[in-house]
Amino acid sequence: MKKRVLGKSGLEVSAIGLGCMGLNASYPPFPERREAIALVRAAVERGVTLFDTAEAYGPFTNEELVGEALAPFRDLVVIATKFGFDFDANGKQLGVDSRPQHIKEVAEASLRRLKIDTIDLFYQHRVDPNVPIEEVAGAVKELIAEGKVKHFGLSEAGVATIRRAHTVQPVTAVQSEYSLWWRAPEAELLPALEELGIGFVPFSPLGRGFLAGKIDETTSFEASDFRSGMPRFTAENREANQAVVELLAGIAARKNAAPAQIALAWLLAQRPWIVPIPGTRRLERLEENLAAAEIELTPQDLREIDDAASKIEVRGARYPEHLQRMVGL
Repeated sequence: MKKRVLGKSGLEVSAIGLGCMGLNASYPPFPERREAIALVRAAVERGVTLFDTAEAYGPFTNEELVGEALAPFRDLVVIATKFGFDFDANGKQLGVDSRPQHIKEVAEASLRRLKIDTIDLFYQHRVDPNVPIEEVAGAVKELIAEGKVKHFGLSEAGVATIRRAHTVQPVTAVQSEYSLWWRAPEAELLPALEELGIGFVPFSPLGRGFLAGKIDETTSFEASDFRSGMPRFTAENREANQAVVELLAGIAARKNAAPAQIALAWLLAQRPWIVPIPGTRRLERLEENLAAAEIELTPQDLREIDDAASKIEVRGARYPEHLQRMVGL
């Protein structure tokens, strides 16, 4: 597996990481725990070194699963997790909470669940409009000084917020959605990250599975599936958005590859400090995704993709309104 460095931080990781959320949260049906652990360990054996989780996934149970799976490989991997939400005693999410004291409590709890001494990369999951980002960055800076965290990250933050945080504690990585069907980061975010020397970790690099070409207007989702409430995943919009999959499939046919591999290879070609984290529950999909790091898209391929994509209007918002209000602050 090829390696990449996240910005100027010196944090070296595999060119493609593994998003672990779907192993037991958001995208049912879930594999048996032993199967999920086996998949994470198979990723390590195939060269993956960046693993992404969060207290909110489950909540809490995803960190426990990832911690158990990676325990034998602790010195070989980079574990990223996130803070920034508040939960009641039953695990119901109550809203955002990035008060410094809460951040430190979450760090201690995550360390216990992950069975580690240091969190390699600690992201603020969503910006808290009630807490100045300078206070958030300062709290993480203290955790870094104490040896409980190594690197600071932000998720779905706007450029102004990133700049303010970066002046207090250098931001190693920003995590936001980015793919051929969500290219908004190209306008302001990517230039700012390049200027500041911050790495970019796109989540949902396969459009929550859509760009793999296995979902169409006839696909049904369980009520608990995160996608069932997303405007972009209504049957009408799925039908309209097949144009993006058809574009990928055309390139894939020439490259003897899968559409998902072209989607990931396209992301990797955008900047040398981009590290996508596709998730999967199946070994064959894991291997397919990782093989994308070996696919070379020529400048002509990239021009062709950009030209064709510019003529496609992707239909549907990526989040329902109440969640959309929490991003880009």
